[in-house]
Amino acid sequence: MRRGGKVLVLFMNKEKLEMMRHSAAHVLAAAVLELYPTAKFGVGPVIENGFYYDLDLEKKLTIADLPKIESKMKEIIKRSLPFEKEEMSRDEAIKLFEQFRQPYKLELLREGTVGEEGKMESLGGRVTIYKTGKFTDLCRGPHVPTTKAIGVFKLTTVAGAYWRGDEKKPMLQRIYGVAFETQKELDEYLKMVKEAEERDHRKIGEELDLFHIDEDVGAGLPLWHPKGALLRQLIEDYWIDKHYKNGYELVRTPHIGNLRLWETSGHWGFYRENMYSPIEIEGEKYLLKPMNCPFHIKIYKSRMRSYRDLPMRWAELGTVYRYERSGTLHGLTRVRGFTQDDAHIICRHDQFEKELELVLKFAKEMLGSFGFKDYKIYLSLRDPKDTKKYVGENKVWDFAEKILQKVLDKVKFKYQIDVGEAKFYGPAVDIKICDALGREWQCSTLQLDLNLPARFKMEFVNQQGQRETPIMLHRTLLGSLERFIAVLIEHYAGAFPTWLAPVQVAVIPVGKRHVKPALKLVKVLREEGIRVHLDDVNETVGYKIRKAEKQKAPYMLVIGDKEENGKKLNVRVRGKQKTVAMTVKKFIEKVKQEIKKRK
Repeated sequence: MRRGGKVLVLFMNKEKLEMMRHSAAHVLAAAVLELYPTAKFGVGPVIENGFYYDLDLEKKLTIADLPKIESKMKEIIKRSLPFEKEEMSRDEAIKLFEQFRQPYKLELLREGTVGEEGKMESLGGRVTIYKTGKFTDLCRGPHVPTTKAIGVFKLTTVAGAYWRGDEKKPMLQRIYGVAFETQKELDEYLKMVKEAEERDHRKIGEELDLFHIDEDVGAGLPLWHPKGALLRQLIEDYWIDKHYKNGYELVRTPHIGNLRLWETSGHWGFYRENMYSPIEIEGEKYLLKPMNCPFHIKIYKSRMRSYRDLPMRWAELGTVYRYERSGTLHGLTRVRGFTQDDAHIICRHDQFEKELELVLKFAKEMLGSFGFKDYKIYLSLRDPKDTKKYVGENKVWDFAEKILQKVLDKVKFKYQIDVGEAKFYGPAVDIKICDALGREWQCSTLQLDLNLPARFKMEFVNQQGQRETPIMLHRTLLGSLERFIAVLIEHYAGAFPTWLAPVQVAVIPVGKRHVKPALKLVKVLREEGIRVHLDDVNETVGYKIRKAEKQKAPYMLVIGDKEENGKKLNVRVRGKQKTVAMTVKKFIEKVKQEIKKRK
């Protein structure tokens, strides 16, 4: 009972916090209405850590306007205004919002839906409205009793947002805010946000000269600079090595495929909005691939397979292309072309549980080697209320969901059930890593698929000499390499462990006469497989040390009079003020051990 009571309290606290945030969104709208009486209102939902409201204003808001709006919100809260609920017919609500001259609310009412973009729900015949002072909103609720019950909040930013996420609709102004029960929680959150800004992979990526995105090349299409390409290659080489050791074989597939392939797979019917328009070549239509799976299936179908051939574990670092709206693009975390560390395991029914177990352990090992020890596991199931967006029969889905849950229980992994997050062709196990700031990032995904094998008529000859359809497991361990590298940059704030650092050692000669012994040392280190940068520019030692610190090299070696004979080194370790004296041989052993052990 105590455990159940604890869960109930946590649930009630979350529910209370969401009510406070929802109520804060209404107060934000009420404040805007008092300051800008001609404002037109879109929607104002609760989001993670806070809320937002979409507005159509004659005035172009900037970050400088937020303190004034925030001050007005606090003034409204002090009035202790009630959130008054009223129920009425849709026709009555239409007349009311016609009187208020609110076109966006009227659009929702006439269409019969309410909610934020992508989460619209049917209104039904009767609707509810909430009044807060002079502001009236179309809203399901619930809310706190009065404005005084709203906790602490802060408006954070202003951004543009298309009405209902549609680029063909008007661009509105979106004001974001965060809200918590206590000032301490708000302060801790704002501190975390500030640190996250310092760790922003776009900022660090520029400082370390890793990548950039060029408008002339196209939004969401990153260009990798030498250091960034090297970092990426280190990850890929490690990935390939680990896959060979875990019984996988590599395959390679094209970047485009005939439209017929995507019609058969179901992507053209269920995933078309995320795909680019067809390319016509000699009367045939081709598509940039959004996924690698149909190609791997075609390799499987190139000849008849026997039960003895299974399981087949095929892996590919395959670059895919998906249409993302320009407003959703964000550095490396949301791009239009990315490389997925993809693999497909094709196996018999009696092999699947063992294969899934192996993949779960492999994912844990792979993520751990990059320094991610804390993660959360989600069992992503389909939404039973909206089965139209999924392919396949109910009995197939029931079997797939039960077997995934069974294996998770067997390996004793703690997990949460996430209804509605399954892929269109099957349920999944999603692993989200927690970075240095405690933020969750989606990486590993394991998807059980009984539908594509049936759609493509995949078969093998079983022990009885009969043809049978195999099971297919789609999986990524790191996810998109672009996104994973962004997470790595932010997790380590650019200070990568020695084995991943594009430059492991910065060699800094004091003066011109020290360049020659420095070059000799660089040659020795490179022959030992250590990545070195020689800074022989005619600048002061202090300036060159500061440059190396900004580049976050794990080690710096200053070569002066004492070091030019090559017998002893004064090793400066990243983040430490004191230098450590050691021989060249000992230093090389130390660095090579860190690379080997991936410290």
